[in-house]
Amino acid sequence: MSLVNGLPAHVLLVHFVVVLVPLTSLALVVAALWPRAARRMGVVLPALALVTLASVPLTTSAGEWLEEHVPENSLVQRHAELGDGLLPWALGLFVLAAAVWWTVRRTPAPETGNRRAAVVRIAAAVLSVVVAAGAVVDVYRIGDSGAKAAWKGNYSKAATRSGDGD
Repeated sequence: MSLVNGLPAHVLLVHFVVVLVPLTSLALVVAALWPRAARRMGVVLPALALVTLASVPLTTSAGEWLEEHVPENSLVQRHAELGDGLLPWALGLFVLAAAVWWTVRRTPAPETGNRRAAVVRIAAAVLSVVVAAGAVVDVYRIGDSGAKAAWKGNYSKAATRSGDGD
């Protein structure tokens, strides 16, 4: 994918990633820490994670197209390098979302005192928090580098028009 309505697809698709990765991360952590919430989310949790996972390579592919159509510079290069690292985080979110969903469906409620189920839930919760935090931090770093690549030196620090609505 290269252009959408005359604009580079990457600048549009990136908004899906910027919203979906933190949203999926939050949903995953809530589900992993709160089995009742996971039961209520049901299959929506892994479905959301799957859409998030699919959006990452689509966005990076569009970004690679855009990279070939802008002047080469170190900021663009840094952004591209960081962007290439998001897919493993998105994959981790999906795998954990599916595991949390599956585990909650297959194990008894925590009130029953099942020790094995408790260990699995604790491990899933810890992994979910780590992967969710990593994914969100990575999206922030990628977005920050992309904003710098797009805007650094491309605007005036002083206002060029009056602010009175003229």
